[in-house]
Order: sequence, then structure tokens, then C-alpha cells
Amino acid sequence: MHEIDPKQITLSPSTLFANDWLLLSAGTKEKGWNTMTISWGHLGAIWGNQGGMPTAIVYVRPQRYTKHFMDTNEYFTLCSFSNQYKKDLAYLGSHSGKEEDKIAHTSLHPLFEKEGVVFEEASLILVCKKLYAAPIVEEGFIDKKIIQENYPDKDFHTMYIGEIVKAYVE
Repeated sequence: MHEIDPKQITLSPSTLFANDWLLLSAGTKEKGWNTMTISWGHLGAIWGNQGGMPTAIVYVRPQRYTKHFMDTNEYFTLCSFSNQYKKDLAYLGSHSGKEEDKIAHTSLHPLFEKEGVVFEEASLILVCKKLYAAPIVEEGFIDKKIIQENYPDKDFHTMYIGEIVKAYVE
């Protein structure tokens, strides 16, 4: 892995999230951490000067164990993997770190950096400093069909915007 300027990232965000999936992780080795598989999110630019700062937007439902770590830590990380780790990502997305050491059931190896948790096997690592968090609210939906299809239990996500402060690629 080598570090690149986050503004030099060239990839398809919709493919990265929806098809390849990512691990969203927050926390520290000392205070605890968790990771979860995500398939919704955005990469782009907002705020700041010179075209905006590079940012990642992720969404976490209130019942997810990772939400506690997102709310109590300054940083979060996003890790992408080659297709050979798809089974591991599926497992991590369907089991709770609150109930078990779910990483032990995968072939992944966490590494603990100053800003948070990353994975040795990752092909892309984004380290994000949390800038903004807000709940998605029912009143904001113009197309109410989205609520019926995605939120039948009204368990709306919290949206987190993070500045991508470091990016590592293979």
C-alpha cells in the first residue's frame, strides 16, 4: 500500500459501494471498535476552497452496533477489498460485533492506526475525519415510496460526512 492525495482518487463510487461493498470501521484498539459492511454511500467534494474538500458520506441505522463507535470517535475508515474477500464482507454485514468476535470468523486481519482500524487485506483505505452527522428524517422525503421500500420500521439512518484525510491504494 502507498499513500496518495485523496483528491487523486479515481474510481466509480457507485460500483465501489453497491457492487464491491466496503467495510466501515470506527473506534480504537484501546476503547473498542466495530466494523460493518456497507453498500450505500457517496464520495465527492463539499465545503472548503479549491473545489471542495474530498469527502465520504456513509449511512448507519440506529440499531447497528457500529453506530456507537461512529458517534463516539473522531475518525472512521472505509476499506475496499478484492472479490476474494466477498464472503468475509457478507459475514461481517450479517453478524453483530456486539454478539461475537465476528472478525475471528473471517480471513481478515485488523491493523490499528492512530485514527482507527484498517485491514491488512484492503486494496483501498480511506481515513475520514468526521465533520457532520445528522439523522435522515421522514419529513425530508419527497418520494414517499422510498420510506415504504427502505424504512418499513422507520429506522432511519444517520448520515455521517467525513473529510478524507488519508488515502492508501495497492
